[in-house]
Amino acid sequence: MDLTTPLSELPGIGPSLSYRLKKLELNIVEDLIMNFPFRYDDFSNVTNALEAKEGEAVTLTGEIWSIKNVYTRSRKIITQAIFNDGSSPIELTWFNQSWLTKQINVGDKLQISGKVAKYKNKLSIVNPRWEKIHNTSFINHNSLHTGRLIPIYSETMGLTSKWIRAKVADILPKVKDKIEDPLPDNIRKKMLPLTDAIQKIHFPENYQEVVQAKERLGFDELFFVQLATQKLRQEWRNKPAIERITIDNLQLMNFINNLPYKLTNAQQRVISEVVKDLNSNHPMNRLVQGEVGSGKTVVAAIIAYLVYLAGYKTYYMAPTEILAFQHYSTLTKLLEPYGIKVGLYTGSKKFTKNKDLKFNLLNPKSQPDIIVGTHALLSAKLEISNIGLIIVDEQQRFGVAQRSLLRSKAKVPHFLTMTATPIPRTVALTVYGDLDLSIIDELPKGRRQIKTYFVPNKKRRDAYEFIRKQVKKNGDQVYLITPLIDESETQLSAKAATVEFEKLSTKVFPDLRLGLLHGRLKSKEKEEVLNKFKDHQIDILVSTSVVEVGVDVPNATIMIIESAERFGLAQLHQLRGRVGRGEKQSYCFLFAEAEISGNVNRLRNLEKIDNGLELAELDLKIRGSGEIFGIRQSGRLEFKIASFSDLTLIEKTKTAAQEILEEDPSLDKYPSLLGKLAGISHGAMPD
Repeated sequence: MDLTTPLSELPGIGPSLSYRLKKLELNIVEDLIMNFPFRYDDFSNVTNALEAKEGEAVTLTGEIWSIKNVYTRSRKIITQAIFNDGSSPIELTWFNQSWLTKQINVGDKLQISGKVAKYKNKLSIVNPRWEKIHNTSFINHNSLHTGRLIPIYSETMGLTSKWIRAKVADILPKVKDKIEDPLPDNIRKKMLPLTDAIQKIHFPENYQEVVQAKERLGFDELFFVQLATQKLRQEWRNKPAIERITIDNLQLMNFINNLPYKLTNAQQRVISEVVKDLNSNHPMNRLVQGEVGSGKTVVAAIIAYLVYLAGYKTYYMAPTEILAFQHYSTLTKLLEPYGIKVGLYTGSKKFTKNKDLKFNLLNPKSQPDIIVGTHALLSAKLEISNIGLIIVDEQQRFGVAQRSLLRSKAKVPHFLTMTATPIPRTVALTVYGDLDLSIIDELPKGRRQIKTYFVPNKKRRDAYEFIRKQVKKNGDQVYLITPLIDESETQLSAKAATVEFEKLSTKVFPDLRLGLLHGRLKSKEKEEVLNKFKDHQIDILVSTSVVEVGVDVPNATIMIIESAERFGLAQLHQLRGRVGRGEKQSYCFLFAEAEISGNVNRLRNLEKIDNGLELAELDLKIRGSGEIFGIRQSGRLEFKIASFSDLTLIEKTKTAAQEILEEDPSLDKYPSLLGKLAGISHGAMPD
């Protein structure tokens, strides 16, 4: 057996177990031993039944005096046993585990762990963990499932933590010597050995060992991401730029002064940072982060204008057609007065098929200066010469391969990515370490703060009446967002757009005009719905979070978010940013299906905080990174141990990665590091 041995080839693992293991992404031996517990049950308090107290987690050692199954009137099965540890008999109670009478017999000596509770006015341990004492000793402990810190793993039906625990205990000693530590000697000697860390994370003697193991394993996770991003940064900076773009400051100021609005100080600062990149000897690789409505598109238009003056074209890729249409409209208004041709290329609007479109992108003589599009821009048919700038909006929604393919359409383009997702500093330092970061942290003057309220279900009718009044009296328009398109059997509590649309249209707002928008509509249907909403032919737009970006309707003043507890704070902040685009006071109402205190307290943060970055930092502490930033979905690494909240460890790993690359940029001296990076980079890291 070695680390690459398929689990399906191990004794006792048949097709059924193998299928369940695959559901947990456990395919080979290495997957199993690197599948770490997410928590521990502390049953290290070994005591006796006489001293055990109600509510206390204890471990007892004794003998089974009796065991039987009892059938209740409701046909439920209760397994009851009398257990004696020599100090006092105590009752053990299991629910719906009738098979235990075949596994445990009178006279068996057991060690049991669980919480002491009162059951029918008697002290009892309900659903205790148990194991027979005649088991051989295990990894210097007398027990595996009781009497210690018990590791708890992610489970699936038919595959329990107890099974995983036992299998790891069996396999780990057999493969420990085959685990290679990829860290360089100068780093490794300061840390807990990798094999010891893996041993301690699965079977710690105390919480201090858990901390030690997590520090080593977390270091590894962060270090290799840092090494990969810093290496990418280094390689990108070593490439020669298409040319140093000399900026004509007079033309730049003329363009800015002729804009229909004044730029904020933050926008001007970001433009200066980008101009410096364009005028350097290496290609730009910059991420611009800015809240919804902060003016990122205008900044992008100015940069595209400067690149046009230098004789180069621009690709502008957006994740959805809705957003692509929005950018096309904005850029056309800003740039066509300067003779700059703006084209559009999406799945439904390709220039060879539509008579009213101005350009044929497949004809070099007819190609525009700026091409706005979706994934369609990646088409092999589309070949645009002289691309000098690539802009990717909401870049985290594109996969690594897609961004690489887009880059390959130009020799060494300047690369500008943008996002409205607030990115905490620790995430930026790690996941986006290959990019220079610019932040537009200022909204245009005159923007009113959006009044945000968590609305308990008992006040739902009052909220509906307020909405009706605003629509009828002031002509306001409303977004109503749901997390799902249709009702789901697996998410029964979550609101669905189609169901809400039907209910609101017929029962709640029969006197108002409602529209429905979601991702399964055809592009033409989406465009028709949005145009009706923009033209004020729809009062309430019921939608999924497809409106999170790209929809700009200044007359929309109310945002309602159903099942708001299912969204992260940063995403809720982005959704409410769809209103408040005009001069009217705007509102955001948050409804929750599960009004438990944790959900309510988390949502009420939006009532007090209107800074997206602050909300993202808070969400990071509450929910962790994977859910918030879509790291896994976007093709980036998902951490098992490391935390984006651990700034000290992040900076430590970044320094270590930089020192190694300074010493050996190609990593030729460290083949183990190169091998590890190859595994991480494939589908896991930014291109």
